[in-house]
Formats: sequence, C-alpha cells, structure tokens
Amino acid sequence: MTKNPHRAISYARSHHAEFLSELKEFLRFPSESSEPKRAADVGACAIWLARHLQKIGMRRVRLIRTQGHPLVYASWQQASRAPVLLIYGHYDVVPAAPLEQWETPPYRPTVRNQNLYARGACDDKGQLFCHVKALESVLRAHRALPLNVKCIFEGEEEIGSCHLLSFIEKHREVLRADVAVISDTKMLDARRPAISYAQRGGLRAELEVRGPGQELHSGTFGGAVLNPLQALCKLLAGFHDERGRINIPGFYDDVRNWSDEERSYMQQVGPADRRILDEAQVEHGWGEQGYTAYERTTIRPALTLNGISGGHAGKGVKGVVPAKATAKLSFRLVPDQDPQRIARIFREHIARACPSAVQCTLRLQAPTMPVLFERDHPALQAASIAYEKAFGSAPVFLRSGGSIPVAGAFQKVLNIPVVLMGFGLPDDRIHGPNEKMHLPNFYRGIETSIRYMNLISEAIHHGNISRPVEASEWVT
Repeated sequence: MTKNPHRAISYARSHHAEFLSELKEFLRFPSESSEPKRAADVGACAIWLARHLQKIGMRRVRLIRTQGHPLVYASWQQASRAPVLLIYGHYDVVPAAPLEQWETPPYRPTVRNQNLYARGACDDKGQLFCHVKALESVLRAHRALPLNVKCIFEGEEEIGSCHLLSFIEKHREVLRADVAVISDTKMLDARRPAISYAQRGGLRAELEVRGPGQELHSGTFGGAVLNPLQALCKLLAGFHDERGRINIPGFYDDVRNWSDEERSYMQQVGPADRRILDEAQVEHGWGEQGYTAYERTTIRPALTLNGISGGHAGKGVKGVVPAKATAKLSFRLVPDQDPQRIARIFREHIARACPSAVQCTLRLQAPTMPVLFERDHPALQAASIAYEKAFGSAPVFLRSGGSIPVAGAFQKVLNIPVVLMGFGLPDDRIHGPNEKMHLPNFYRGIETSIRYMNLISEAIHHGNISRPVEASEWVT
C-alpha cells in the first residue's frame, strides 16, 4: 500500500495532453438527461465511461440499468484491511440551448486561453474526470491504490437522481464506505480553493392552470372568461411579499436561525454582494431584507420561477384567450426544512389561492434534503491539506446555494461524512452558454485527488475516522 503521492503526481503531469484529449472525447457526448431524444447519447456516454474505467485498471466495472439512464459502478478492493473511499460524479448534462449564444459548438470541445469550453466541461464531466485520472495515475505509478475505492457515476443528477437514490437504499451495504467525495462545486477563485460544508435542499414544481377547453377569440370572449395565463401570473406574483419573503403560510416554521458567530464567519470568507452581482451581470440585488446576497443564497430559502408558457409567443399577433398556462418553479430549502412538508403546504396554498374560474394542477418532483457537515471533521480537514498542497493556498469553507441530491443520501442512508471538493470557478457558466473548465484547475484537481487518497487513508488508519461494517461486493 503506497503512501507517497509523488510518483503518481509525476505521472499525471507527464500525461496532461493525453488527459485533455480523453476529456474532450468524454465531452463530445450530448448526454442531456432531460431530453428523451438524447437517451441513446446518454447511454453511449455511460458505456464510454465504463470502458474507460476498465482501461485505467478499475475492477468490477458494471453498467447498471435502471428505468431511466444507467449507473456506472466500478471498484478497486485489493487493499486488505484498508479504508474505503466512495467517489461520486454525474455524466449527464443540462440541454445546451440557446445554441445561438455559444461562441463555439457546445459538443465540440474547444480550448481558449487555458479554458476548455463545452457543455459539461465543469458540471460535472470535468470535475468527475479529475478523480478518474487520479485513480489512473496512482495505479500506473504503483499498480495499487493506498486504500479501497468504489465509484458510482450517474446519468440523472440534472433531473433529480431518483433512480440512484432508490439504488442507494437497496444496496446500502454494498456502497458502504468510510467517506464519500463529490466534486461538483466551485472554488472561491482560481487561486483560492473551497470546501463546501453545506448545501441547500430542493423541490421542483410545475403549476398548470386550465380555463376554456380550447383557445378562444379574445374579441368575442376577452373580459367574459378568466384568462388562465392572467390567473397564473397573479398566483406567481403572490408567492413573495414586498420584503422578498416567500408568502406561503408555514413556510418559515422550520428555517434555522444562525448565530452571530456563524454569520460573522460567513462574512469573512464568503463573496461580497458586489462580486455576486457582477457574476450575475446585474447592477442591483434583490431578495429577503436583512441578509447579504451570500446569505440569501445559502442560509435562506428561495422560490424561483424557472419558466412560464401559455398563449401565443410566436411572431406577429394572435388575439386569443389561451386554454392553459404553465409555470415551472424550484424551491431551495435550508436546514431544517423537509421537502415533503414543503410539498404539502404548497399544495394546500395552491388549493386555497386558485381562482374558482380555472383549474389548477400542481406536479411536484425531486425532493432533496439540505445537508450540513462539520468543518472540523477529519475527512474535511484531510481535504483541506490536499487542496493546500496542490493549489498552494489553504481552502476556505463555504456554503453552497445549490443542491446535490446524493449528498443527503450518503449522509442519511450510508451514515458517512461527505467531502464536497469542487474545482469549478464562479465564472465557469454552468448550465449556461459557453460553459468552461479552467484547465489549471483540472490538472490541480487531479493532484488534489491523488493527495486526498493518501491523506484520508492515513486519517482513517490512525483512528480519526471510524470504520464501516465490512460488506460483500455487489454483483449485477
């Protein structure tokens, strides 16, 4: 069992060009999990990833079929009595639209100014690949890993991870590990890495308002029947009050109040309002009064309108009363909010607020629990040391406003610490046109992962982290 990372790091540094070429190949798959027409591309991407894991020396590589997109599982369990590291990532991406805003085609990876541009470059193929290349580097340099490793990579993170979450429940003993690492978050900037110690939970909603059985002539019926689009807009406008708070009875009942000490720490290490607004390319902020922009996006909940449709939106004029209108929304939830309870009170609110002249239908999905980890946990401290050695500066500990559904499952079901070790940058434009991965971060991310495998093995070996119950290897 090797504990010296230098040979593996040397291997990684001498193979930068090869690693970049392979990452480009990975990024060429349009693995858009939310698009049914892309199902074959998602499957092909999973097959490529599984074969690549076999190629680098991982054992028991499995392509696990689900009712949706496949899971990719791989393990290396040759280190007797050594700890187990569980590595998670996702190979699916969000749709690349609007295509006209991309400077280069989203699935033709392009390097400019030390940045690799492509859909999925940062979220999450590039960050996932840091760990894959770290595993390869150690195995090529030493023919063994310093600890046992299990990898679980999914193709449905962008649509709620529903099949992976049920898989974890069913195969919890197989996935049992000492610690899990997830790289799907961002650093503070290119010179300052960051470890996320908290993430908001989530809940997605689709609200449909129906009126007449078909579109009506606005001259004949306008003013005589309630327009579903107008009714929907009124409902949406009532979701927030003039102070920026969510206007749903009972919504804030379980929202935790944080100490002055915690808020002071966040103010010291977190981004300032002006920086967040500049990243969003807006002049003025908005939100709940009494909180900074960083606090609004981390320790306070949010309800966001993601899209709205209804009536005529094409060119020219069409005088109609639409038959229906639809809005897509997302909740971001904080400790100790339960997405199932939020779903219930939101249904009750819509039932009360829906006008009698229309029919409201609410569809809810992807409930995700918020997560919170102790900053001084040995698993996070080992990550801090690995970051500092690879990037040359100690990381800050940040809260994240986003949600990674599997993080809560690892914490709750597997009962293990989760290290959110991100290599993205605030301007990597994830989910937007011209997404990128800063290549120095990609290469340093590989070295961070190499070092972390050694450090976490030592931490567990010396009793800083308790060992899990041994479980037999899962076989399809």
